Amino acid sequence: MTSIGGAEMVDWNLAVATATRLVRPGPEVTRDEARAVVAELRRHAKSSEEHVRSFTRMMPEGTEAEDTPVLVVDRAGWVKANVAGFRELLRPLLDKMQERRGGTPGGAVMGAVGGKVTGVELGMLLSFLASRVLGQYETFAPASRDLPGSERGGGRLLLVAPNIVHVERELDVDPHDFRLWVCLHEETHRTQFTAVPWLRDHLEGEIQSFLEQTEVDPMTILERLREAAQSLAGPRDDDENGRSIVELVQTPAQREILGRLTAVMSLLEGHADYVMDGVGPDIVASVAEIREKFQQRRASGASRLDQALRKLLGLDAKLRQYRDGERFVRAVVEEVGMDGFNRVWTSPNTLPTKAEIAKPADWVARVHRRAEG
Repeated sequence: MTSIGGAEMVDWNLAVATATRLVRPGPEVTRDEARAVVAELRRHAKSSEEHVRSFTRMMPEGTEAEDTPVLVVDRAGWVKANVAGFRELLRPLLDKMQERRGGTPGGAVMGAVGGKVTGVELGMLLSFLASRVLGQYETFAPASRDLPGSERGGGRLLLVAPNIVHVERELDVDPHDFRLWVCLHEETHRTQFTAVPWLRDHLEGEIQSFLEQTEVDPMTILERLREAAQSLAGPRDDDENGRSIVELVQTPAQREILGRLTAVMSLLEGHADYVMDGVGPDIVASVAEIREKFQQRRASGASRLDQALRKLLGLDAKLRQYRDGERFVRAVVEEVGMDGFNRVWTSPNTLPTKAEIAKPADWVARVHRRAEG
């Protein structure tokens, strides 16, 4: 990354160190128990492939799926993987900000100090998230010796073992069933990207377009952050639910892009939930109990602090994506069947809009009428 006086906009190593230091320890397990959990998750990830492909009728092209590794990691491993992903995705934006700041007096000093501060802030955020993520299909992070990835630049599937064990104990559900249930969800994401080769590039293009629209003027950013701080002090009469910082620091163009991204993410998350529910009853004996308890956990949050942080970071929007996306997939499959639903993967033009996620019949009318006409 371009730097001034050796200083980057974000001290990535400090971000990893901060998150690793602050993240809460995982549940207590013996060495033998840990090995057994890792081995079982790997088996479940492998067995989930066939179940998901058979149910969705989505088959990866060539050997792409076999080239996408499944990694069972701890919380520190998840942090390292995500820092690598952030660094890759944010590189164009940070280079632009670095170039803009290079012409200002004291830019090198500001870079050194700002990079440290931002590294600590990012580390604090990741320490919060690292104990909550059960699994993740990581699409953009480059491969490394510690964290291998697809040779074709695809991705890797991460399963965060300590978090899975923590939640299965918290919910008091059958651990073997729960581990398989989680793997079904995450394997669906893996299948989505390996069976739809254009999806990764489409998402990356949307994200880069979003970042290109980001204001790099410090005063503009400060003004938006001030609005965010004011909104967090309490909801206004015309905005009962308030808005997150993520929403308040956007330009109008970014809001349009975010609308498209929200629709895609709702589709991907809802599809994974739908598949998990569809496959689950045949192979996960206690799926009904797991689903009910997990939904209650999603809705309530672990504590008032957890709920506040979810709102601040915009994570409550992700919860809506699961619900709205699953409702969309279910409605479309009921109307036109699985093969009819799978037209959604034809091209970026057949992806649902944000409005169509809320009104699945509109997507069916647009895509199927056009195809039949």
